[in-house]
Amino acid sequence: MATFTAPDGTQLAYHEAGEGDPLICLPGGPMQASVYLDDLGGLSAHRTLVRLDLRGTGDSAAPADQATYRCDRQVEDVEALRAHLGLERIDLLGHSAGGTLAVLYAARHPRRVGRLALLNPSPRVVGLDIADADRREVAELRRGEDWFPEAFAAFERIWAGQATATEWGAITPFSYGRWDAASRAAAARMPAQTNGDAAALYYSAGAIDPDAVRTAVADLPAPVLLVAGEYDVGLPPKRAAEFAALIPAAELVVAPGAGHFPWLDDPQWLVDTLAAFLTR
Repeated sequence: MATFTAPDGTQLAYHEAGEGDPLICLPGGPMQASVYLDDLGGLSAHRTLVRLDLRGTGDSAAPADQATYRCDRQVEDVEALRAHLGLERIDLLGHSAGGTLAVLYAARHPRRVGRLALLNPSPRVVGLDIADADRREVAELRRGEDWFPEAFAAFERIWAGQATATEWGAITPFSYGRWDAASRAAAARMPAQTNGDAAALYYSAGAIDPDAVRTAVADLPAPVLLVAGEYDVGLPPKRAAEFAALIPAAELVVAPGAGHFPWLDDPQWLVDTLAAFLTR
């Protein structure tokens, strides 16, 4: 672990692993400690992964001003990390809600981005609404799974406006391409790794102007790879295609049989795909 100082004086931590040129990795959650990214299925064999613990998560300190948990306020934390590493430009990867932060960084500092990988990114940053029907279509693909009846019933209660913490917990298997021991363990660790108070502020009012973001990414010069999971109810592939179409420099790839965490579902596919994008 190493540390650097954010513009407001908050001490932030990052973790390096692997060989090769740095790839800054921004975790999702929102506001989950970066440890859950691990080495992204083995990508550390190709690049030095620089996992940033966002403020108030993992080994990073909590800020004095909780308003700085807002995602747009954290863009300059990423810029401070770039400067700390002494890099003119950075290759950047954002997963899920970390994709929001990555896109906001690219929109504000387009000339500082070499390549941008968006791994199952949240569509909120570009104002793309995912309808219940979109999620239902993807969820139906899992009908043959033994856990499906209970989880799908919970989804139907959510769609009917009857969501409780129990329902949200019951649909967890839909986030994974394989609901096996590794996925269950990863899901069980998530609450302890997440700063819930910070997560509640990440997308707070004023954090995102989707129209401005769309305008900015339309002129983004950096190559962009958007990875969607075939089974991801967070960003179904059809809607991921709409997201990618907003960025002329973007390429969409769909991970077969994968959910929201493709390095758990098919690590070799993900490593091969990301390594090829980052080196060509």
